[in-house]
Amino acid sequence: MQRVRGVVLAVSVTIVLMLFARSVPYAECHGYEHINLPKAHLPMYFRRFPALEKQCAEDENCPYRTVIASQSYQSRKNACWGYESDCTEKTRYSNHSCSGSHIGYVKSKQAQLDTFYSQADFGFVRDQIHESRIMCEPQFPHDSSLECSKYLRFCRGRNLMINFTDLAQRTEPLRYKMDVLGPGQIGGHCRLHGERLRDELQHISPLQSWGPELRFFERLENPPIEHGQCDVVIEKPAFIMKIDAAINMYHHFCDFLNLYASLHVNLSHPASYTTDTHVLVWESFTYLSPFADTFKVFTRNPIADLKTYAGKVVCFRNVVLPLLPRMIFGLYYNTPIIYGCENSGLFHAFSEHVLHRMKVRMSTRSDRRLRITFLSRQTRYRRILNEDELIARIAKNSNYAVQRVSYGHELPFIEQLRITRNSDIFIGMHGAGLTHLLFLPKWATLFELYHCEDPNCYRDLARLRGVNYLTWERDQLVYPEGEGKHPDRDERHAKFTNYAFDVAEFERLVAKAAKHVTQHEEFQKFLALKTHRHLKKDEL
Repeated sequence: MQRVRGVVLAVSVTIVLMLFARSVPYAECHGYEHINLPKAHLPMYFRRFPALEKQCAEDENCPYRTVIASQSYQSRKNACWGYESDCTEKTRYSNHSCSGSHIGYVKSKQAQLDTFYSQADFGFVRDQIHESRIMCEPQFPHDSSLECSKYLRFCRGRNLMINFTDLAQRTEPLRYKMDVLGPGQIGGHCRLHGERLRDELQHISPLQSWGPELRFFERLENPPIEHGQCDVVIEKPAFIMKIDAAINMYHHFCDFLNLYASLHVNLSHPASYTTDTHVLVWESFTYLSPFADTFKVFTRNPIADLKTYAGKVVCFRNVVLPLLPRMIFGLYYNTPIIYGCENSGLFHAFSEHVLHRMKVRMSTRSDRRLRITFLSRQTRYRRILNEDELIARIAKNSNYAVQRVSYGHELPFIEQLRITRNSDIFIGMHGAGLTHLLFLPKWATLFELYHCEDPNCYRDLARLRGVNYLTWERDQLVYPEGEGKHPDRDERHAKFTNYAFDVAEFERLVAKAAKHVTQHEEFQKFLALKTHRHLKKDEL
């Protein structure tokens, strides 16, 4: 039997306590490299694992020892993400705001704040944790276990078996399929609460829940690993992912955002942020994406697919089935954001986590000009017909540093992130490239030049991320090349044509965006810090 060896990471809380109660301190064996978090996230992390914080503070080799001793860290020692049982509204990480009226939506301003927090912030993580129930209950330390949240949107298990032997005979491409598994092809040796599991099979759809797979879960007569029933044993902590369109940044980052949120739902051990993990993509296509480098935030190992294990029985020591990209009322594709609220702490933390692990930093500046990035489309539709004229007009302004970019495959994604991260105003037509707004600075403005009659998509994503949003305001000053026609249906569609824009109106809107940036408190702090960079910085 082939075995894939690695670090054991318990994901069932009951089993975690059994496995690690008598173990030596984690850092003595493995160092601290599994942490690798932004400084601002360390108070929440170490609050979760106080024994590790104490150990680090006393260990001269701990790279976070100086941070823990700093005044800014000590002032935030009580900070928490927001889903912990002892976390108060005052101490939680989230800083969302609801400046818009609640009238007509909920009964009070507090209800408006709470609704946004539950829909789009760490309250969503909290609810997954609170809703989780044991579906297959272990009786002994080597037993299997399965625990899932409502509608089987998030699950985690231990010592589970998945039988992929039938896949060796299937020749059709497997993507967005609900028949990858059949009866008895997934299971574990544990006490199965079958009726409880069946009660959650209400969202049977390829990317909405794990119901299509877990409806076939069965109790096994013997522990599968101990009884040699596995052709492959995955020892490393594993994520099985059903991903959306990997070629499209908007859809693929829905996968990454939900994977990050799932790390928080699963945060039961100090090594929960480790990248020594195994990722299995639930399709037979070899994983390829222009955004593939983002997976390095979550794993240092190659990405597997269903072809990898076709014809084999595979057992997982510890496996997470993460939140999915198209859940009903999920994150962020179907997020029903209440009116008047913005700035999700979860989305902000995700942005910081990705940028930190991909080593994308804010660059130093030699002057006070605003950095304007103009995203140029090289596609058939939604091109800007007078792009040169628009750019030339704002480039004359001595307060602007303007650059035109094309985020095509020839420009590595990490370089794209570096440009975006150092942009104060980001301008582009409606399209997936605007998903870069997730990585803009706090003070930035996203200027969606024209939303092509889809006004909510990137406006809502900007609200979630907490950056200012702007779009074209006077329809009589935008000039389509022709009536757009959907290529597959004989109907008008604004996304399938090209556009020219009034130059003076464009200049006015850029000035409006610039005013927001220059007046933003965080931008003023950034400039002040740059001016006084010789001063010692003691902050998270």
